[in-house]
Amino acid sequence: MIEWLLVPAAYLLGSISSAIIVCRVMGLPDPRVEGSGNPGATNVMRIGGKKAAAITLLGDMLKGLIPVLLAQILDVDPGILSGVVLAAFLGHLYPVFFGFAGGKGVATSFGVLLGANWMVGLGVGLTWFVVYKLFKISSLSALVAATLAPLYVYLIMGMQSLVYVAALIAFILIWRHKTNIQRLLAGEEK
Repeated sequence: MIEWLLVPAAYLLGSISSAIIVCRVMGLPDPRVEGSGNPGATNVMRIGGKKAAAITLLGDMLKGLIPVLLAQILDVDPGILSGVVLAAFLGHLYPVFFGFAGGKGVATSFGVLLGANWMVGLGVGLTWFVVYKLFKISSLSALVAATLAPLYVYLIMGMQSLVYVAALIAFILIWRHKTNIQRLLAGEEK
């Protein structure tokens, strides 16, 4: 029964905004009011460079990876594991510590999927990498990888509840990237 505490703990960990913390520590502007206004690694790169972006990316990935790995170590049932995956992801998008205004969730979604199964994470990561190498557009790479993630979960893990969660994450990522999609369709996405 105590395993259910992992779900709110995952949400709280997901609510820690790596972008905001990194920018504060490095003396950079608040990413919520500079650049695109998105507290994520891509915007941190715009306002603070590669080092700040890399630290942000790693932090966002780890806050998804750590709670899911802990759930795996504790060998929780699939329902709790799925809850931990979703909670960490939603914590990033709607962080309680930062007025429920978070990032788009790409790095955190990678972290939770990597924690759920390293082969799923590898599949998502390789998909992102290949699409990025072909088109040089990060948002497109993220959208394709997210769209294929439920298929990878199904083929590799076969865990029905996690397939649904991966599909929900993909849907949310697509919705959070709607302005990127509009720019992609207009040929204006950088």
